[in-house]
Amino acid sequence: MPRMSEPLALSLGQQFELERMTRMIDSTGDPQSLRGLAKQLLQAWHTQKAATEWIMRQQLGNPGHFGGMAKSAAGTSVDSSSQTKVNGSMDVL
Repeated sequence: MPRMSEPLALSLGQQFELERMTRMIDSTGDPQSLRGLAKQLLQAWHTQKAATEWIMRQQLGNPGHFGGMAKSAAGTSVDSSSQTKVNGSMDVL
């Protein structure tokens, strides 16, 4: 597992898939098709974020720590949006 300070690297297969999708986007001139593709990518990005946060909760053994409401040490609910976000940018894809 890479350390948090190390950048994530794409596998060779992921690099090829990225290039294939990039070329497909570049060759699409229809705005409606591009909007549909953008919506699919947005959905995939948020699904990946949710999966990553779920895995982190499982590994940390703290189901309420990332996303949604978390319990503070005093037992009161704390909105995690005010806490530091993990995996909050598309760069993690």
